[in-house]
Amino acid sequence: MNAQYTKVHVIDGKGHLLGRLASVVAKLLLNGQKVVVVRCEEMNVSGSFYRNKIKLQNYLNKRCLSNPKRGPFHFRAPSRTFYRALRGMIPHKTARGEAALARLKVFEGVPPPYDKQKRMVVPRALRVINLKPGRKFTTLSRMSTEIGWKYQDVVADLEKKRKVRAQAFYERKKALSNLRTKAVAAKEAELAPIKEQLAVYGH
Repeated sequence: MNAQYTKVHVIDGKGHLLGRLASVVAKLLLNGQKVVVVRCEEMNVSGSFYRNKIKLQNYLNKRCLSNPKRGPFHFRAPSRTFYRALRGMIPHKTARGEAALARLKVFEGVPPPYDKQKRMVVPRALRVINLKPGRKFTTLSRMSTEIGWKYQDVVADLEKKRKVRAQAFYERKKALSNLRTKAVAAKEAELAPIKEQLAVYGH
């Protein structure tokens, strides 16, 4: 298989506009890419909180009158809210759409092993780039909390611990880098004759 399709794209959802990010991820999935979206609770939705809450409550009232068990199912978690927005951009009732959604993973926070992997952003979907300064916006975690999501404190606590570990790792990495730089500088004089000889041979 082509290496392009075995790579997993890990996207940090913080500061992205929900709809714009969903459209980009949907395209990647339909093209055969594997995508993981973390920190879904930090995504943004344009518009004031009051306006978005009214729209959300209107959606919660929708049901199958004859048999409510059939749906629509009102997801409360931010990751599932993003999943549902993305699902609407994919032909999910076909085999191709079903396979595309199987290549997607969504999470609140940054669980292992993705906490140790490089995360990317999508400039086309960032709020600071796409939303005019001064415009109102809402955070997905606040909206989800209002309609019954109960794990915002748990996720916040886990994220706090993860950031402490990440800071310790960064400090250790920076210290080792400084030691290496000093070691190279200390041996520069000794290595100068060898480098001159190598330069003769074009190295």
